[in-house]
Amino acid sequence: MPGRLADKVALITGSGGGQGRAAAVMFAQEGAKVVVTDIKVEGGNETVELVKAAGGDAVFQETDVSNAADIKVAVDCAVETYGGLHIMYNNAAVLHKHDTTVTNLEEEMWDFVLNVNLKSVYLGCKHAIPEMTKVGGGSIINVSSLAGILGVGNVHAYTAAKGGVVSLTKAIATAYASKNIRCNAICPGAVDTPMMAHVLHGSNPKRLERVAKSHPLGRVGTPEDVASMGLFLASDESSWVTGSVFTVDGGYAAQ
Repeated sequence: MPGRLADKVALITGSGGGQGRAAAVMFAQEGAKVVVTDIKVEGGNETVELVKAAGGDAVFQETDVSNAADIKVAVDCAVETYGGLHIMYNNAAVLHKHDTTVTNLEEEMWDFVLNVNLKSVYLGCKHAIPEMTKVGGGSIINVSSLAGILGVGNVHAYTAAKGGVVSLTKAIATAYASKNIRCNAICPGAVDTPMMAHVLHGSNPKRLERVAKSHPLGRVGTPEDVASMGLFLASDESSWVTGSVFTVDGGYAAQ
């Protein structure tokens, strides 16, 4: 029986680990050809090997998502390797320990976080949309955060960037709907990934337990929890869904 993403090509940024890796493996298991991109070469190659071990098809392209030329090369890789592009999963992000409140935030840190977390989404969409148009449309999935809709008091660059992802997602959805290109955002809560390790674990062994209890479902998320929402948005099952923002957060935002 064909998978939910049979005959589709997906490019997933930041897929050398965490949520991006989970999406790469899951999408490939559902039939997609996957272009794995990451600035971390070792992690990206590991993801490709995991995809192949699961019976899928993937290639790795080293990519700095804040660099326009790198994004174009990654999109071209999808087209040249697999013949087109149907799914653009803008997942890459950074949560930096030196991101702080605006009065204490260094301008260089602001620029770095905005470039990785927001400019990358602009660049991904800019280069993916023309190729999606050539194949009759597609699905763009932008990973934001609860910080993008609720605000977080002490990481202002991250919060601003993720709020920008939400607004940009809605604007792209309306601008390109006539080309059969859908664009949606996922806002995860606390997900146990390497990027979140210093937040969820740190030096206090009780921190993870406390964070888990702050979510009505009583646990933090897994990369697969977020990837499962991405799979729905990538598939034809969501063909009448665009411009929407989905919280995947164990009920945190509902409190």
